[in-house]
Amino acid sequence: MGYQEYGIPKALVERVKKKLQNDVYLERVKKALEGVTKKDLQSRTKVKALLQKASKILGIKVDTVISNKIIKFVIDQKIDPNNTFHMIKLWGMFR
Repeated sequence: MGYQEYGIPKALVERVKKKLQNDVYLERVKKALEGVTKKDLQSRTKVKALLQKASKILGIKVDTVISNKIIKFVIDQKIDPNNTFHMIKLWGMFR
């Protein structure tokens, strides 16, 4: 199930992708996500905090409705950042 099926606007995803093409933003986001675990990505509170941190770094405001959709999407994906297959699957969703 792709992000659009969760109601996450494609325009928002494209904005984020564009910002992450800048190495400065990319490195800041990577640093913010350093050490994140599968357990962290199953915690609504932690995902919300990560989302807020990333949106602040990128200078992109995300309203509450979209934020809740993104949080649900992340939790539903059951992402394990240490599992290469999970990372490849996510990469494919956002190409």
